[in-house]
Amino acid sequence: MRIIKSIDDAQSLIGEEVGLSDWVVIDQHRIDQFAEATADHQWIHVDTERAARELPDGKTIAHGYLTIALIPALTCNFIHVENLVRTVNFGLNKVRFIAPIPVGSRLRGRSIVLQAQQRADALLLTSQVRIEVEGQKLPACVAETLSMYFFNDKES
Repeated sequence: MRIIKSIDDAQSLIGEEVGLSDWVVIDQHRIDQFAEATADHQWIHVDTERAARELPDGKTIAHGYLTIALIPALTCNFIHVENLVRTVNFGLNKVRFIAPIPVGSRLRGRSIVLQAQQRADALLLTSQVRIEVEGQKLPACVAETLSMYFFNDKES
């Protein structure tokens, strides 16, 4: 885990890999729960029988947006910002879904800091997050994430 105490600390991480998560299994139950939460019931995600007949690997695949939704959980232990009031996901600059995530796959996140800027009383951190699938050459997803870290400017 990387510790950030100041904007300078964050800027010293530019270009650095700050973390590699543990593997997470993407099972059908997780995919089905995401389908229920988002009303995205496209057959390639939820119809295991049709996937067995029609998809190249014979397996359902995870939603691209499920992959994005897992980024905070996969990267939460990469950095620790001291004197923090709150953290807010500020958005995404760029997202590419490069390879599918077949059901039963194990995936992990890897993050590199691209930019660190002061924005009012906050740190705006731009990172590239790669979602890797065990045994696949290409990443499933590459996303440029923006996170705002708001500092407590009062003396403790």
